[in-house]
Amino acid sequence: MENEKSTAELLKEKLCVTKKHGGLRLSTDEINVCNDFCEDYKVFLNDAKTEREAVVKSITLAEKCGFVEYKDGMSLKAGDKIYYNNRGKSVILAVIGTEPIEKGVHLAAAHIDSPRLDLKQNPLYEDSEIALFKTHYYGGIKKYQWTTIPLALHGVVVKKDGTKVSVNIGEDENDPVFFVTDLLPHLAADQMKRTPGDIIKGEELNIIVGSMPFKDDKISEKVKLNIMVLLNEKYGMIEEDFLSAELEAVPAFKAKDVGIDRSMVGSYGHDDRVCAYTALKAILDCPNVKKTAVVILTDKEETGSDGNTGLRSAYLKHFIYSLADSFGVSGRRVIANTECLSADVNAAYDPTFPDVMEKRNCAFINYGVCVTKFTGARGKSGTSDASAEFVGRVRAMLDSNNVIWQTGELGKVDAGGGGTVAAYLANMDMDVIDVGVPVIAMHAPYEVVSKIDVYMTYKAFYVFFDE
Repeated sequence: MENEKSTAELLKEKLCVTKKHGGLRLSTDEINVCNDFCEDYKVFLNDAKTEREAVVKSITLAEKCGFVEYKDGMSLKAGDKIYYNNRGKSVILAVIGTEPIEKGVHLAAAHIDSPRLDLKQNPLYEDSEIALFKTHYYGGIKKYQWTTIPLALHGVVVKKDGTKVSVNIGEDENDPVFFVTDLLPHLAADQMKRTPGDIIKGEELNIIVGSMPFKDDKISEKVKLNIMVLLNEKYGMIEEDFLSAELEAVPAFKAKDVGIDRSMVGSYGHDDRVCAYTALKAILDCPNVKKTAVVILTDKEETGSDGNTGLRSAYLKHFIYSLADSFGVSGRRVIANTECLSADVNAAYDPTFPDVMEKRNCAFINYGVCVTKFTGARGKSGTSDASAEFVGRVRAMLDSNNVIWQTGELGKVDAGGGGTVAAYLANMDMDVIDVGVPVIAMHAPYEVVSKIDVYMTYKAFYVFFDE
């Protein structure tokens, strides 16, 4: 009799929302599945620290699963697996379904760029016999977080003759790393009087790259010359080649388990490679689909999604139109019938900084994939705001497939906010909602996510494609 539930308890279970930690909802075996899934995710994080590397890694994984490069006009049939490489900086993957494509596609859209320090066009200079690179930060960062941490240099250099050289310095254990300085506290009294956003200014994010002079007393800037000699020997570069280079300084940290219980993953670039990887893995693991499945891993989200590799451009629409043409149907109709999960992270509740969150409507780590009806700032500015009908459909899909999920906003109403690519997709005339992993310390050089949340995000994409 003591174990029988009261009428009030039964009514509360039936009528009220109850939240429960994923670790209490899953068996030990299920938690081990989450942990195992994140081992390959950590490899992806270490191998794909830039948008170019993420495209290469994604295509490599896709080709192992039988995907082939799409060529405009190629004939397609149910079961075909294709990918489209957009200028080496974004990629679309698709599995053709058995249902007529005019019924729309199931689309998941994530971005593969992350905040970083880009080298300027004329970056290399010498000052006081130290060689440095000038940088221009990319995306929303707290500039002071990028000082005094080891940095690696990634990217490409395109020479005047069109030769392209890949650069990756700082990731191998035997590589040197790079470094942005900061003042010692003993001499920082005036610096600490600055406003927080200017404790480190953008023009102070200069990267130390060397201090050894070229041995010749007849020239000035001997340290700079020595750096150019080394770059010329390794990459065949001359200084003018920086003008046609894309070189990015990113944290040299490796992805690692966080916590004594190893329940979390710490890494640079969870935003948004955690959603990119889970969406990618879902389409690779789901080869037979009813409705055509599409994943887009896009560039430029952190700077507004502009440019021909960002999602404000027409390349996604052109791809879907090409698919429609292959089956002799209207591309406009395909897009209008498309359903999309905009795959981007949300801010997780941090007990150290609770004041910016409204606890009833924010995401928590270990409570599963976060479904975000709207993003934007303050008065829902810059959001698509998913319809109740589409939220209801997604809710039913997740519950019927035992996906642990939660809902959350990006902070208190007047605290700030942020946006995703959802609005640009909705503007194409499709149903869209944001789903993704809650992140602690988002946009920092090292971010933290829960392994349970990562796996549940993968599971959400999988069931979406597998319906």
